[in-house]
Amino acid sequence: MRKFIEWLYRALQGLLTFLIAILIIPVTMQILARFTDWVPNYVWTEEMARMCLIWIIMLGASVAVRDGTHFDVDVLPHPKTVAGLALSRLVVHTAIFLVALIFLAFGWRFTQFGYDQSSELTGINMATIHVAWPFAGFTWILFLLEKFYDDIQLLKKGIGVAHEPS
Repeated sequence: MRKFIEWLYRALQGLLTFLIAILIIPVTMQILARFTDWVPNYVWTEEMARMCLIWIIMLGASVAVRDGTHFDVDVLPHPKTVAGLALSRLVVHTAIFLVALIFLAFGWRFTQFGYDQSSELTGINMATIHVAWPFAGFTWILFLLEKFYDDIQLLKKGIGVAHEPS
């Protein structure tokens, strides 16, 4: 399972890099169209930039959940024991997991809502944009399952160390 999660993580990083590179095209075209006469004002560039940005945000959040760099805020005091560290991580990861479930459940309904709509500018089905929310929730859950396993292993190790005679 860890190999698949690592592969997914690397694939998301690659896709994120690709989308950032693609985002440069419509934004550059918009800037040039606004300030020069070299490029005509294309309407699709705004929608393409918005779609890339939404996917970049959701994929970036997914990568950050795996890295532990996005939602992991120092709200709790820094634990002094290994067991305390494991428990504090479990609290944070459980909170993220609940948000991921919300993204998955309501994001799926949001995608179904978008399936019945199409863009007025480009004609693409809006579900291609809306599916970013449940996809993010799904990847967060997958990455968090790995983190829960690691937290439980750390908790076992920490409790074992705490009960050893010194």
